[in-house]
Amino acid sequence: MSARGISSVLPRLHTAKEVAEALGCSVWWVKERARRRLVPFTYVGGAYRFTAEHVAEIVRLHEEFPARAPQRPAPPAPVPPSREPGAVRPGPKLTARPPRRLLKAQSQSEYEITA
Repeated sequence: MSARGISSVLPRLHTAKEVAEALGCSVWWVKERARRRLVPFTYVGGAYRFTAEHVAEIVRLHEEFPARAPQRPAPPAPVPPSREPGAVRPGPKLTARPPRRLLKAQSQSEYEITA
């Protein structure tokens, strides 16, 4: 098979530099994305290579679409009476525990009395 026949069968492989120029970005960005496996590529001869399909897929992967028009927010839900600010809810009576030093002093005095 002649060289002309082989070139018609094999896809054209572009370098990272060519892809970067086509996309308007840095060569580092293209290589880094390929290294992280975030874009499609071919690794031939120790270098990243890209087919036209790879480049088209890179463009598709990084497409951004406009956000949908914001919809009207739903009216706020009514606040239950127990959750209104300043509302007092009945609950268990809370009491503070005594300080540790007081408990320690009581336990020592009890020990001295029983001993």
